[in-house]
Amino acid sequence: VQLQASGGGLVQAGGSLRLSCAASRGIFGSNLMGWYRQAPGKQRELVARVTTGGSTKYSDSVKGRFTISRDNAKNTVYLQMNSLKPEDTAVYYCNLDTVRMTYWGQGTQVTVSS
Repeated sequence: VQLQASGGGLVQAGGSLRLSCAASRGIFGSNLMGWYRQAPGKQRELVARVTTGGSTKYSDSVKGRFTISRDNAKNTVYLQMNSLKPEDTAVYYCNLDTVRMTYWGQGTQVTVSS
């Protein structure tokens, strides 16, 4: 399975971006799709994830500002990011966790200017 992420870019603080990540094929069975991010000099961290059934989990730092969703028919996960802050600047990675394997996308840069 290949994951293709898109939607990153440069935005001013307070602005919005929407990330998308499409899997190259459907995955049989339950799985998790999510977004992680890694800022320079920091470890990769979970931003948000969503189950096949639509249950979500967010990091405390993005609760109330980011919304994750998925379209199972399109094998796609989205991350709507509102009220962006400079500390949200990072490379964002799409992730797919299945029973057998974990897959990562190539990463997309999000830069928030103050």
